[in-house]
Amino acid sequence: MTGSASPDVLRAPLVVEFPFTRSLGPVQSAFLTGLRERTVLGVRTGDGKVLVPPVEYDPVTAEEIRELVEVAPTGTVTTWAWNPAPRRDQPLEGPFAWVLVRLDGADTSLLHVLDAPGPEAVHSGMRVRIRWSGERTGAITDIACFEPGETEARHQLVPHSGEFDDLVTGIVAPARLDYTYSPGRAQSAYIGGLSARKTVGERCPSCRKVYVPPRGACPTCGVATEERVEVGPAGTVTTFCIVNIKAKNLDIEVPYVYAHIALDGAGLALHGRIGGIPYDQVRMGLRVEPVWSEGGRYPDHYGPTGEPDADYDTYKELI
Repeated sequence: MTGSASPDVLRAPLVVEFPFTRSLGPVQSAFLTGLRERTVLGVRTGDGKVLVPPVEYDPVTAEEIRELVEVAPTGTVTTWAWNPAPRRDQPLEGPFAWVLVRLDGADTSLLHVLDAPGPEAVHSGMRVRIRWSGERTGAITDIACFEPGETEARHQLVPHSGEFDDLVTGIVAPARLDYTYSPGRAQSAYIGGLSARKTVGERCPSCRKVYVPPRGACPTCGVATEERVEVGPAGTVTTFCIVNIKAKNLDIEVPYVYAHIALDGAGLALHGRIGGIPYDQVRMGLRVEPVWSEGGRYPDHYGPTGEPDADYDTYKELI
């Protein structure tokens, strides 16, 4: 992390990114496969309303609904917002409008984008039509965007079986969040302490509990914490779990142990990986200490100190 306007508070860019994989039920599978075939499907509820995008259960009665109908690729903008500066991976590279479009034959609106020369060309009630992508795979992006279209509404409700060749049965949706993170005064000091191979917490002036990592305030008493206290370095395993599933991009062989560790002098346990001991020998009460990699700014893991196990009564309040 790098310094911010205040030399004591850190800031750094942070990216949270993962692929979200999900399977599709019969209704969503038919809807996305239909988009691949340039067909928009909705589902009819018990009271006759047509929902686009379709869902598998009536939002009012919670009853399962499966009656699929084909609606028109034309519709009416119900509301909109102009986006003058598209961000990475948004549907269009140039400025566009986010729109809710009620397709002809549907009773609900579909969120998508409208390709328009400027906000003056967009208004609620305007008629639009789908512009299909050249290459379609069975995803909402098979609709490249909407574009200004026909002036008259065409209600086309055609029953549909939902049957297609090579149904889309699952999707992978990449999720990514880019932002600048600042840990604040208290955790900035904690991170700085780790760089010096020290673990620094903060003591509550009221209940005297030492929080590690510090939070800047006591969550129990609701008062600010400013008194810094060095704890550890050794501590006690209070609880733990054995991890048997290898995480993507994590260079740790399974099985391994992740534990809550109450550092000596701390008022609550922190998280840490246990190493230097077979996973099936880790136990509550095990005394451990931080193990640093060469040049590391934080402990690589915690390993046994060789001391006798701590008595349960010394850490039972920290479980």
